[in-house]
Amino acid sequence: MKFSGLQKTSLLDYPDKVASVLFTPGCNLRCPFCHNWRIATNPQPPFLQEAAALEILESRKKYIDAVVITGGEPCMHKELPKFIAKLKERGFMVKLDTNGFFPEVLEECLGYVDYVAMDVKTCREKYTLLGAQDTTGLMRTIEILKTGKVPYEFRTTIVPQIVTAQDATCIGEMVKGSKNHALQQFIPDDTLDKKFQTLKPYAPETISEFVDVIRKYTENLLLRI
Repeated sequence: MKFSGLQKTSLLDYPDKVASVLFTPGCNLRCPFCHNWRIATNPQPPFLQEAAALEILESRKKYIDAVVITGGEPCMHKELPKFIAKLKERGFMVKLDTNGFFPEVLEECLGYVDYVAMDVKTCREKYTLLGAQDTTGLMRTIEILKTGKVPYEFRTTIVPQIVTAQDATCIGEMVKGSKNHALQQFIPDDTLDKKFQTLKPYAPETISEFVDVIRKYTENLLLRI
């Protein structure tokens, strides 16, 4: 595999763990609010090759508990399961971030990963706004995680226009019966669509309304604002 970057230390990307983060190049979606849009839409060299990444991670072993693989979209890369297996052989805990559109690759990874975070970005009908025409794979991945044994969370970034109050019930129905669902505040930073850089995030009282709805569909609601 090759990577667009490596963050040596993160206290935020893996719950209750100190982790290093690997970023994979490329993504099948074009979310207008994406912050990693450069590596998602037009990844450029120099890339970090697999052997070099493993060497860096080995040197970090005394400082970190885990490795997080994010993107872009990691599951676009068919060699991902073998790479995660190598991380496990070296004693790392592994968390995988995914948008859910590649269930076959995800299934191959589940024998090695310790935690999966899957984005549920909006209701199915609005995924066309993100560049997806078919959400069949997305729904299959939701069921794989819900019925599997690997700890997971679904997570929704509450982006105005993309996620409205009317969408909350739809999102809840998509993941009904989930173990964990995280709601995240939108940050108007360096986004793919420049209009989203000036988009005002939802006020706390509006987010509370989303919480009240989503809580009905999940065992454990996580709020990250």
